[in-house]
Amino acid sequence: MDYAEGLFLGRYWSDTDFENRRHIELFLLYGALTTLFLFLFYWTGRPLIGVGSFGTISIIMLSLLSAGNPFVCFKYYGMPLWGKIGILFVKVYKAYLVMSLTVSLIMPRLTVQSNGLKDFLIDFLNSTLEKYTEKFASGGGSFSTVMGVLTGGIHVVVVIVLVLGAFLVIPGLVVLVYKAVQYFYDFVIDRLILRRFFRYKR
Repeated sequence: MDYAEGLFLGRYWSDTDFENRRHIELFLLYGALTTLFLFLFYWTGRPLIGVGSFGTISIIMLSLLSAGNPFVCFKYYGMPLWGKIGILFVKVYKAYLVMSLTVSLIMPRLTVQSNGLKDFLIDFLNSTLEKYTEKFASGGGSFSTVMGVLTGGIHVVVVIVLVLGAFLVIPGLVVLVYKAVQYFYDFVIDRLILRRFFRYKR
């Protein structure tokens, strides 16, 4: 329960030490999960359980949940168990909306269609190997050809690793930006409204 509270309530409202510890594995897991939904949407053309179909209703819901976040969270620890579980479910839904937003932001930037991906990768591989082979061709001999193919292959592998790394990191960065904005908003509302008009213990 403490882990779920720390994860979904966030740094400002949680009484656990969740935010005081590094969670790199959680960052990467979120990136991998988002990438999975993204690839499924990319290959099938349909969003799985709606992740990636971020429309007007999703914008309204995320805006309302974000705006109401401090008014819900400041009473969390004084609520009965059923109330806490309800709030955590709302938090899970908000995390779902943020993931859907992330996928919807990335999808339009994937300019290569899924049915043309194979040809694109083959062309990229051939052109890269050809470019490096030509660079070493002036040296003459089979050794130069081997060096060109080897160097070109390393280039291809590095590009693939960087692309996969970007798919893992970018979703996490989107979440971090959203959390930073939410934290700032919660701080302002807490200081200007909640502490002034409501008596409560953090």
